[in-house]
Amino acid sequence: MDRKEFIAKTSFAGSTLLFARIPDLKPKSKKIRFGVITDLHHDIIYDGLPRLSAYIDEMNIKAPDFIIQMGDFCIPKKENLSLIDVWNKFKGPKYHVIGNHDTDGGYTRDQVIEFWNAKAKYYSFDVNGFHFVVLDGNEHNPSPDRPAGYARYISPAQVEWLKTDLDTTTFPIIIFCHQGLDNDAGGLENGTLLRYTLEQANQKADRQKVILVLSGHHHQDYYNHINDIHYVQINSASYQWLGDKYKEIRYSPEVDSAHPNVKYTVPYKDPLWAIIEVDNSGKIRVEGKKTVFVGSSPEKLGVDMTAYVYPIVPYISDREIK
Repeated sequence: MDRKEFIAKTSFAGSTLLFARIPDLKPKSKKIRFGVITDLHHDIIYDGLPRLSAYIDEMNIKAPDFIIQMGDFCIPKKENLSLIDVWNKFKGPKYHVIGNHDTDGGYTRDQVIEFWNAKAKYYSFDVNGFHFVVLDGNEHNPSPDRPAGYARYISPAQVEWLKTDLDTTTFPIIIFCHQGLDNDAGGLENGTLLRYTLEQANQKADRQKVILVLSGHHHQDYYNHINDIHYVQINSASYQWLGDKYKEIRYSPEVDSAHPNVKYTVPYKDPLWAIIEVDNSGKIRVEGKKTVFVGSSPEKLGVDMTAYVYPIVPYISDREIK
């Protein structure tokens, strides 16, 4: 399927309306509008290049203020330079968040940052009177009691940096982190501490300073409102992982041979991404893409949905939250 087909066959799922008190924006301040894609998994999915190309093509048409990818993008090997070339075709500012799978194969986060030409592992930036914070949720927890598996932790040093950063801006704040701060099932190990840190910044400012937290990682579509902060999970651009119990060959034998991990996923037929807009009244609009599963759905396969907590769906949903 070529890029035009991807764009033509993928429809917007609708608008998510969230409302936040933003008193420090002047009435004539500009709104902010940015494109978000996450969990492309170019090293797993077979059609990562056309998926990303469809996103970049549409972002160049819609011309948001910036775009951002929120992790699990690609590992820093030379074979993936073609993906970076596609990413760099966007005509505006571009930002990156590190995901846990971006260091697969023994690569370091520093190598990932250099390969992507990203600003840093964690950093902040301002656009149109809004302050954006990118967190690195892939730091090592030194506790012997930490759960097994990938690192999903934010160190005390990064937490202190975050506190200072939140204190030194007067703009409304939007947070990006690959792992969810609001999801106990595989989210940040110290997500409660991070949420409390954001809440403390709001209490100190005596207003809703931190308004929105965006995450990927979980390949799901959900929303939480916790202590006056909106948490929105952006679904994967590509698939949900089901594992060996539910494996199914969904493409040709050639694709399965070249990309053997695809059979352990339930892929989305077309790529998913979102455009997010925040205006000076405090209204947040999330406009997401919608598609269908390739092959058998999780329900047809008998997947235990309680293990995933939130539903497995091939879209970024249409919802209104006031």
